[in-house]
Amino acid sequence: MAKTIIVSNRLPVKIQMSEEGISYNQSEGGLATGLGSIYKQGGNLWIGWPGMYVNDIQIQDEITATLREENMSPIFLTTEDIRDFYEGFSNETLWPIFHYFMEYAEYERPLWEAYERVNLKFCEEIIKHAEPGDTLWVHDYQLMLLPQMIRERLENANIGFFLHIPFPSYEVFRLLPWRKEIITGLLGADLVGFHTYDDMRHFLSSVERIAGFSNTQGQIETGKRTLIVDSFPMGIDYDKYATSAQSEETIAKANIFKESIKDNKLIVSIDRLDYSKGIPQRLNAYEMFLERYPEFREKVTLYMVVVPSRDKVEKYKKLKEEVDEMVGRINGKFGRVAWTPIHYFYRSFPLPSLSAFYRLADVALVTPMRDGMNLVCKEYVASKDNNGGVLVLSEMAGASKELSDALIINPNNIEQITETIYQALTMEPEEQNRRIKSMQGTIKKFNIHHWVNLFMDRLEYIKKEQASLTTRHIDTEITNQIRDEYQKASSRLIFLDYDGTLIKFDENPDRARPDSDLRLLLEKLSNDEKNKVVIISGRDKNTLSHWFEPYNLDIIGEHGVWLKKNGNDWQTIDEMHSDWKAEILPVLELYVNRTPGSFIEEKDFSLVWHYRKVETGLGKLRTSEISTHLKYLASNINLQVLEGDHVVEIKSMEVNKGKAANQWLHDSSADFILSIGDDWTDEDTFKVMPDDAYTVRVGSISSAAKYNVENYKSVRDFLKHIV
Repeated sequence: MAKTIIVSNRLPVKIQMSEEGISYNQSEGGLATGLGSIYKQGGNLWIGWPGMYVNDIQIQDEITATLREENMSPIFLTTEDIRDFYEGFSNETLWPIFHYFMEYAEYERPLWEAYERVNLKFCEEIIKHAEPGDTLWVHDYQLMLLPQMIRERLENANIGFFLHIPFPSYEVFRLLPWRKEIITGLLGADLVGFHTYDDMRHFLSSVERIAGFSNTQGQIETGKRTLIVDSFPMGIDYDKYATSAQSEETIAKANIFKESIKDNKLIVSIDRLDYSKGIPQRLNAYEMFLERYPEFREKVTLYMVVVPSRDKVEKYKKLKEEVDEMVGRINGKFGRVAWTPIHYFYRSFPLPSLSAFYRLADVALVTPMRDGMNLVCKEYVASKDNNGGVLVLSEMAGASKELSDALIINPNNIEQITETIYQALTMEPEEQNRRIKSMQGTIKKFNIHHWVNLFMDRLEYIKKEQASLTTRHIDTEITNQIRDEYQKASSRLIFLDYDGTLIKFDENPDRARPDSDLRLLLEKLSNDEKNKVVIISGRDKNTLSHWFEPYNLDIIGEHGVWLKKNGNDWQTIDEMHSDWKAEILPVLELYVNRTPGSFIEEKDFSLVWHYRKVETGLGKLRTSEISTHLKYLASNINLQVLEGDHVVEIKSMEVNKGKAANQWLHDSSADFILSIGDDWTDEDTFKVMPDDAYTVRVGSISSAAKYNVENYKSVRDFLKHIV
């Protein structure tokens, strides 16, 4: 029976070793909570590092056996792995880059090699457990090479990947020396998920610029597979936090905390120690608030919880020292015998204590400099129960896209944070309750379980979509089968697209003329009296006449506008007009003037705007602009605007390759029919072919064709083999 395998750097368990033995405690993190409903079921499994260094084989075996009973499989890392993979490349290279702290990033080859090595170690563990039909869900930035590693070993695996931190813009991501390897690793997945649309957009931009794959509404064609990129804002276990806030233990703790602050307004701030969290900026704003609004002195208290994290690393050690100094300075500057402005806790708290903080707090300050989602703000909102409360939230946190009723701030704008603190503390109770209720509705609906189900449903969708569009790759067995049918046939009809099918694309289309190898192949095909070979191309008729005049073959030009049969003169498929060019050509010339590297190709009955030489990204932007601009004009004069491989073509709505190919199909009694093409225009040809025809798509597997090959060289090899 198919199972689900979850893979993350850390297992959802806290393991401690003492003289009494080994203890195991369930993690309380959002991911562990959300995925608990999956990995604990049936034969499902969670694979990851147990979070500690264990060198003793006997202890490793004991931990493995115990965790296996809980549907977990540990991967034990060496001290070198922990230092170079986890603390090194993951947190000293990827973390700062992905959070836009480029100045902190380290680009060391040994760290990268450790990252590759440990990703491979994870892959090998997965292979031991994975079976056909299993679903693999890989998580986060430590394992971005893993999807492609799995794909190379399990070609048909169902693979999802989710990134829990921001994905940076291309201009930042391109700083990584190993940017292409990371993009390639992620493209091994069937579904790549992010918290926000912005992260998704940044990733798609990097894919196009680095790997050369464009997308259509988040769907990427790699030439071998189709995958989807989408955003899935992660939620929390709403009921867990709402219930905890009402528990007797929480209420008792809240009463104790209340005694320490008396009637003061309470601001709560909870973060892990990290430079991405904006803690110094938050303290500066609080200090400015106390300076600017002295009436709040002795009437407001900040509870600041900072959870220890990597404080032996120099950057984090300095951050800790900076925070300590700032807290001391502010308390020394404003504090009184009966009042401490900041209660500073450098440690973690259990859920009842956190719930008590949330329950009491009049204001929650969540102001990271950059954050994938940030669940603290959602936990705060879920914990409020008809007692008001205001959320001050950084626009740089993914959660800000959902929680529009928070007071949204720019974490770099200290003045704005200062004024927003004042606004929060003076907000009317009715307004507080309205905002909280609105956000609670959102968080309750889009909770952690909704997030899990949405992701898994989307993964199931893309696998079904792949199955419905999948063509079969032409291997030796299929080639031999087609060759046998070819040789037995008494009459053959062969449709061959040109650019991208028989020859590779060239930045200068005039240079893509038939080479000697192709000329020999065409000569052999066209000289066989059993064959009727039809070149079916988007090129103009003059170029096609010049290039293919020596061969005994028919030609379809301009995607079906011009037909040339049996050595006769060119004729149009229908009565054609070109007077519309006078209206459309100036529009295209406007975009050529605005877009260096682009040019217009004018054919008899169509216009083509080429942008293969245009800067990546700019070409796609101009394509969108041109299509939007022209579609209104074109619809009034019976034209269609078609986007192709680095081209935009405007032509008659009545013309396509399929309609032209029908002219030959109707007149033919061939008992062997073959059609080969490489792009969207050839889909019209494939669709009109009879059921017993052999149809072959070059490059992409999403096609109406029955089979596919990799590239133009594969087409030539295939044709040579069958003839």
